[in-house]
Amino acid sequence: MTGVSDEQRLMRQWRELLALHAHTFSSLDRELQRFGLGASDFEVLDVLTQNDSGDDRGLYVHELAGLVHLSQSAVSRLVARLARDGLITRKECSTDRRRVRVILTAVGRARHREALPVQLTVLQQQLAVMPGESTPQADR
Repeated sequence: MTGVSDEQRLMRQWRELLALHAHTFSSLDRELQRFGLGASDFEVLDVLTQNDSGDDRGLYVHELAGLVHLSQSAVSRLVARLARDGLITRKECSTDRRRVRVILTAVGRARHREALPVQLTVLQQQLAVMPGESTPQADR
């Protein structure tokens, strides 16, 4: 056998990516616990913060699900928990009661602001070298 095939290289990269995601997600979960948040909780707060125009429009649950890469049912459960904790509010659509907007509260904004430096630190540590990339020293 003469070396690694393209298929083997691709599968190795895929597994490295999965391992990086799992390790980063686990580290975020662990570090964000001091704020009473998990990684998915923080991701919802972060997406709502990024989409916060100050007019209390928020996002529909299905929009949020697409942005945080979770199923709509998983986001619905997450939203229920975050609402119970006072971090977000839910507002039914006036024309279609099946549609629910998710709106960040002042408490949610403050919790996001407190936890953001920790999330950024974890990401910097975990993503310093992405799979398949060279280290900064090797680029010199």
